[in-house]
Amino acid sequence: MAKKVSLRQFQEGLVARLKEVQSGSVAQSASKMGVQVGQEKWLVNLPDVSEVVPLPQMLAVPLTQPWFAGVANVRGVLYSAVDFSRFLGGEPTQANIDSRLLLANSKYHMNAGIIVHHMLGLKNPDQLQPSAAENLPPWVAAEYVDSSGEHWKELNMPGLINHPDFLNVGA
Repeated sequence: MAKKVSLRQFQEGLVARLKEVQSGSVAQSASKMGVQVGQEKWLVNLPDVSEVVPLPQMLAVPLTQPWFAGVANVRGVLYSAVDFSRFLGGEPTQANIDSRLLLANSKYHMNAGIIVHHMLGLKNPDQLQPSAAENLPPWVAAEYVDSSGEHWKELNMPGLINHPDFLNVGA
């Protein structure tokens, strides 16, 4: 039986892990965070994310793309928030207790975040098999299959937040 961990313990552990990765004390290969976006499973490199927060209140911005969720104030800093599922052409993410906003690392010099359905925990990519994939969009670094046959996509954060489609939020 799996050990039960409170949401607070999980978030504290995740913050500690992010700090370890940013300080360089953890090997890059073991630093992937699993998230669910619509029906897809994604891997996110921990150094690409500065923080994972519960969905804050969003201020809607008129005349923007349907996938642009709005602007969020996170500890006095404004972040643009993108519903990643809608950006990918999927269903809108329903705001609930499991939804999260992943904030891009400040090294990218962009206050942007992506909304995901829920967190799936830390994943070791050494336990995933690369999947042959062609013509991947710039925000997909690679595709994998795990031991249970589940497909995973690895997010290329710089490829996403610097892509013209992501930057063009105007309708």
